[in-house]
Amino acid sequence: MKKYIFIILSGLLAFSSGCDDEEFLAREPRNILLDEQIWQDETLVLSVLGDLYGRMPDYQSITQWGSYADFDEAFASAFGDYWRHRNTEYGFGEWSYWDYGYIREINLFIQKAEAATELSEADRARFVAEARFIRAGVYFELVKRMGGVPLILEPMTYDFSGDPSYLRHPRAKESEIYDFVISELEAVKSTLPADINTKSRATKGAALAMQARAALYAGSIAKYGQRTPSVSLPGGEVGIPADRAEGYYQTALKAAQEVMTLGYSLYKKKPDLGENFASLFYDKDNNPEAIFVEDYKTKSGKVHNWTIVNQPRYQAEEQEGGRINPSLNLVQSFEKLDNTYAPLPIQDANGNLIHYSDPTDLFAGRDARLWGTVILPGTQFKGKEVDIWAGFMLPNGNVVSSGGFGGRGDVNGDGIEEQVVGFSGPIDNLEFSAQTGFYIRKYMDPQPGSGQRGVQSDVWWIRYRYGEVLLNAAEAAFELGQKDLAAEYMNQVRERAGLIIPLTAADITFDRIVHERKVELAFEGHQLWDMKRWRLAHIVWDGTRMTVNDLLTGIGEAEDPSTMVFGMWPYKFYDGNGDPNQAEWNDWVFKIVLPSQVTNPDRFRLGNYYSEINDGIVNNNPLIVRNPNQ
Repeated sequence: MKKYIFIILSGLLAFSSGCDDEEFLAREPRNILLDEQIWQDETLVLSVLGDLYGRMPDYQSITQWGSYADFDEAFASAFGDYWRHRNTEYGFGEWSYWDYGYIREINLFIQKAEAATELSEADRARFVAEARFIRAGVYFELVKRMGGVPLILEPMTYDFSGDPSYLRHPRAKESEIYDFVISELEAVKSTLPADINTKSRATKGAALAMQARAALYAGSIAKYGQRTPSVSLPGGEVGIPADRAEGYYQTALKAAQEVMTLGYSLYKKKPDLGENFASLFYDKDNNPEAIFVEDYKTKSGKVHNWTIVNQPRYQAEEQEGGRINPSLNLVQSFEKLDNTYAPLPIQDANGNLIHYSDPTDLFAGRDARLWGTVILPGTQFKGKEVDIWAGFMLPNGNVVSSGGFGGRGDVNGDGIEEQVVGFSGPIDNLEFSAQTGFYIRKYMDPQPGSGQRGVQSDVWWIRYRYGEVLLNAAEAAFELGQKDLAAEYMNQVRERAGLIIPLTAADITFDRIVHERKVELAFEGHQLWDMKRWRLAHIVWDGTRMTVNDLLTGIGEAEDPSTMVFGMWPYKFYDGNGDPNQAEWNDWVFKIVLPSQVTNPDRFRLGNYYSEINDGIVNNNPLIVRNPNQ
């Protein structure tokens, strides 16, 4: 060992004798950029800002597909996610978020950008405004999950004195955080560009859209929080006084109306209304509806696997897919073109199965958003039939099917086997099959290769879009008693979906507001926050088991419980004549199913309205009070 030490020391002495220590130590590093180098170069500053943009939090998105099956929108058709349908209640730590390291980095960016005199005044002002926009978005995410949180607007630094108490801040009131978000966006909106073609950086439209949403949330909590008086804290960290609701609704309406003046519009490029709605989410070419997005680029390597994990199993470009199966609960919510709600007609008045010549006929005459949101039996994806059917049903009610994709069996007893189930299923408990009878359409990428691991998809994630702005304005107007205005805004969204009978002021109710958001914004990350701010979550997800009758009644009612995920399977009906696989010898019937993995109802407790502030946070900062009912 001494020999090796001697050799190492000799090497160090030889090295030190051959160089100037001060000169060596003064050399600038070649593998990192120094602060002074960054803050005099617009491109480098933008790269730092891009990192901050890329870390904006979402609970549900195209990179977090599993969470869409946490409630009643969808079934998770993957073995590792069946647990989502077995839990009887949600943990108090669900949806928690507490990232003050990220906030410190944003505060540092703002501080350094304000002092960056090497930048032009216009660039410096825009960078600061963008960072403040991001910070407002982070605090909005914090408050809707946690309630009031410490409001930190400076990059705090520890002085290593051994006493960190000066770094501890108490929680602000919930209303104070909403007020900060709203005022911050108001302050920066005019500094940000009003260019509607800028989508992945903050703009005036993005600031106003966020402001409208935040104010609407605050107004709802102020108004509907009275339903749950125990969901509050005496210091206001949770809960907003009812007398503030009107002011928030006025702010929401004003901000949404200002967005309407900027040039955005609903996406209306394609004559097929269902295809048009689907295209809204993947068409990046002069899309007039997208306001603020997280963009993805195949060429730069920023891609995601939404299409891989959700592609119909039949034409999957990898040996996987189909993980999100939209629920019948959601599918039947899309109303008829006469503005009425009704279950999908699979039985007549006497309880007999209704026969259809084509499986898509069952869904005819419905809101076109259904076709743009859900891949239905009998439709295509990437130009190929999705092949969703559960088997052959015989006149006696027996079913001939198989436990494998495209499995074969003897239908008519002639000893000849033929395909008896779709290559996409549905097959109960077989992952990637359409276990509810449906696959998801929204955000699916139709481009070849998008379902391959080596390619993936660059479809963007739309955080704010004009359709939501119209619905936010409609809701705010309704809450302010301006039902005519609410109907005007809502009718614009509905007309795009083929619902051409205008709603009148008398038609605008709270139930109608809730329903419209449910079908327009499905799988866009709104459901949980809407149910929480309206204080409906504990009513709709009340922990009671559902029957088929429960499923089929109360459609369109905001407080209708929906605790278990149902499906609807199509069958080819074979009457015993001719070749079972010839279309002229069979038609289609449907049955409602409850996937076997759906074993327990969803139960949302009062303690779930605000996520738990964990022991580590409280131990580090004793000034933090815990959330109620936990």
